[in-house]
Amino acid sequence: MEKILVNTHLGKIAVYKKIADTENIPIIFLHGVYFDHHLWDIQIEEIKDRTVITVDMPLHGESWLNINEDLSLNDCADMLIEILDSLHIKKVIAIGHSWGSMTILRAAHNYPERFASIGLCNMPFHTATKKEKATFGIQHLMLVFRNFYTKQAAKILFGKTSLKENPSLLNQFKRSMSVLSNKQIKQINKVAVLNADDATELIETLKVKALALKGEEDYVPTPPKIETTIVKGGHISPLESPTEVTEFCKSLF
Repeated sequence: MEKILVNTHLGKIAVYKKIADTENIPIIFLHGVYFDHHLWDIQIEEIKDRTVITVDMPLHGESWLNINEDLSLNDCADMLIEILDSLHIKKVIAIGHSWGSMTILRAAHNYPERFASIGLCNMPFHTATKKEKATFGIQHLMLVFRNFYTKQAAKILFGKTSLKENPSLLNQFKRSMSVLSNKQIKQINKVAVLNADDATELIETLKVKALALKGEEDYVPTPPKIETTIVKGGHISPLESPTEVTEFCKSLF
């Protein structure tokens, strides 16, 4: 895929394009926290009938140059629109994972005319409870023991069976996390979890075609009023159930 750096109000964002000579509506993928654009490699390989775009979210992958770390989910939503504007894309199919889904939901709510359809994979949408915030505070103390923190995070994010049957998932997780500093991990968790507003109203008033997907062992609830596919595994469905997620993506075309 061709890599370009797109100037946004959050800094330079790495964007990857696989151009197809077709007038079909292009599709864009956004990953979740701790990962990068490679999260979607399997799905992207199977899409050949339209232009495919994927992104390294702020502070992840190659999106580290001049990044404003004091960002919010609404900032990320505006960033997505800036990327579409830079690529001269008037309308897109957008599919996200976790933080990526949270970003797409907000962008589609604010700019419904820019989205043909959206796919919301493994999307948190409730405000974090006091207990959850306290848990993250304790986990952040463990960042000084980085390898331990990474393994514990993997146990929370992946389904038990997934890690047992496919140990390489942990190595992929370690690779994408390795570029993040402890400070950046804390900031990302703040943006995507600790400071995230409840999005139930955004879901219920959405004016764009939307489908959702989550894992059987996923910690996120099923979003209201959206047809939701349940697949095997935990919170990282694009890696844990890649075939099912690919079919889910194609159902949005």
